Amino acid sequence: MNPSPLSPDLIGSITDRLRANQPVRRRLPGLGRIHIDRQLPFLCVYRRPENRDDPGTERLITGEASHLLLTEPIAKPVSIAPLVDAAIQVLSKEFGAFLLMEVWTSPPGSTPAADPHRPRPRFVIHTLRTQNITSTLEVLQAHLEKITVQRLVADVKVSHSRKLPPPDLPPILSAQEAKELHCHRIALEVAPIYQDAESGTLYPLLLRRLSRGVSRALKRTFHHFSRNHTSHTPPSYMALGRRSVGKAVWEVDDQLAAISDSFDFLLQVTPVNIEASWSRFRRWGFDRLPQFIYRPRPIDPALVKRRLFKIPIERVEDPTLEQLFREKQEELDCQLSMLMNRDTRRFLYGSLQLYGDLDAELVQTANRILSGLPPRGNEVSRGTLNAQQFAERARREVAHYRKKSGDFKTSVQVRDDIYSGLMVSSGNLLIGKNTRVPPHRVEALLNHEIGTHSLTYHNGRAQPFHQLHVGLAGYEELQEGLAVLAEYLVGGLTTPRLRLLAARVVTAHALVEGATFADAFKLLHEEHGFSQRTSFTVAMRIFRGGGLTKDAVYLRGLLRLLSHLRQGKDIEPLYIGKIAAHHLPLISELRWRRVLKAPPILPRFLDRPECRAKIERLRTVTDILQLTQSAPKRERKP
Repeated sequence: MNPSPLSPDLIGSITDRLRANQPVRRRLPGLGRIHIDRQLPFLCVYRRPENRDDPGTERLITGEASHLLLTEPIAKPVSIAPLVDAAIQVLSKEFGAFLLMEVWTSPPGSTPAADPHRPRPRFVIHTLRTQNITSTLEVLQAHLEKITVQRLVADVKVSHSRKLPPPDLPPILSAQEAKELHCHRIALEVAPIYQDAESGTLYPLLLRRLSRGVSRALKRTFHHFSRNHTSHTPPSYMALGRRSVGKAVWEVDDQLAAISDSFDFLLQVTPVNIEASWSRFRRWGFDRLPQFIYRPRPIDPALVKRRLFKIPIERVEDPTLEQLFREKQEELDCQLSMLMNRDTRRFLYGSLQLYGDLDAELVQTANRILSGLPPRGNEVSRGTLNAQQFAERARREVAHYRKKSGDFKTSVQVRDDIYSGLMVSSGNLLIGKNTRVPPHRVEALLNHEIGTHSLTYHNGRAQPFHQLHVGLAGYEELQEGLAVLAEYLVGGLTTPRLRLLAARVVTAHALVEGATFADAFKLLHEEHGFSQRTSFTVAMRIFRGGGLTKDAVYLRGLLRLLSHLRQGKDIEPLYIGKIAAHHLPLISELRWRRVLKAPPILPRFLDRPECRAKIERLRTVTDILQLTQSAPKRERKP
């Protein structure tokens, strides 16, 4: 037996930390490294084969909260026995039993694929005949069978034998040692479809896809084993994920946030000469495209892209965080390309990539709203609030949230470089100097802008990652859906407002179908009954930059949020930060893992019983036309 290069002092320090339930993350001289987040009744092991390269395989388990990697070429398997034995002694005593899961690969090409360019995921679960953990094996098999790669479902087999593979490596523990430690053992053989069978070239995207599926299957297995064979009873399989995230995560998060903060995308694609363009368009008889002028670009998009793709996201071991970071990297890449292509036709192609296609059902719903609701509502108001008056109301709203949380830093600014309208940038409310707000829209707008956009920015800043306030990729749809829902809950989603959201969808659809600015204006004014100024404003928002389809996400976000409520799901978790709907399972996992925490503050309207009652009614709403409301009528004074 080869002596272990691991000193008794090193092993002792590791076991001391395990006994104290402290995290262990150590390099093992000449061997690899060990990572154990906290006391857990399992350990994943990967040992590099002695006689062949095996690129990428260690990534299958680096996302687990308890793993041991032996990746150095001089590693001798028997040399880790003292460390594994000592660690399992501590943890098995704590939980009454333990599971040792070894992951290894069959040699490339040993299982020929029917289509070498489209290999099927294959797994063999090896177990000892003497182990009574049948249900745990069934859970592992069932969740491995859910893995699909290139639309091919995984093939999974279970093999019972007297000796566990890998065949070219000796067992980490003998049968007698395992029995004494109450340690169950499983070996998971993986077909390395992410490696070229001849050259050994790594296919990183295939590996990334496979590793996410394997990680979910392993956590499900550990959860079942823990609850059925140990004293550890985690409430969810997601609670078994990593809590410590590593230095690489913070570095990547900082660098992505720095690039996000280096430019304001919406400001850069919003014209600065809106009023002059409107006057010129009207003077020309509404049939010539006005010339929009934009702010100078404060960055060179090509140079920023260079920085963006130098960010080492591949160093992030956590598959959930890696997925979030890669999505954000792709989104920033798209935004930078759009800034490079601003005021050209290519801008529109980037917009469709960024905000998604306008599906037929969404366009149909928008047209149904426009044809089913009258152009004018029943609202009767005297006068309007100017920019300064609305700003004062907004500052009182901010003061309310600041009482709830002293670090609610939102500022309210009346801006000369924004002619009219409202915008939240970095959590701050920007008000165009010529903005006019009807009294019946004030509360709706306050809850849209501050109670949703500023609030989620604040809640995102309370989380450990910048991405939650900068905005995860694709966050706009859920954000705007929540903001419009807030308008409804405070009684401000009027007929004209809902028709306006629908108008944005049909205008974006007209743009994609080849309509000109004048065509879109006439569609809104002559066919759908909008005023000339409103028709111009909607068309401007859609045609700016070369074609920005972002405004379609308001209605789409509201529709998907209604579907969310009909499924009986809660609304509170959606305020954790700036996230997209498809991130909810990942956010839930990170909360179970205690990486993220609950939203520090919630919108003030959720404290109102009548708003809670409305949310419950929305769970049964099947037609968006049921949401239209009339603002309180205000009698005109004689």
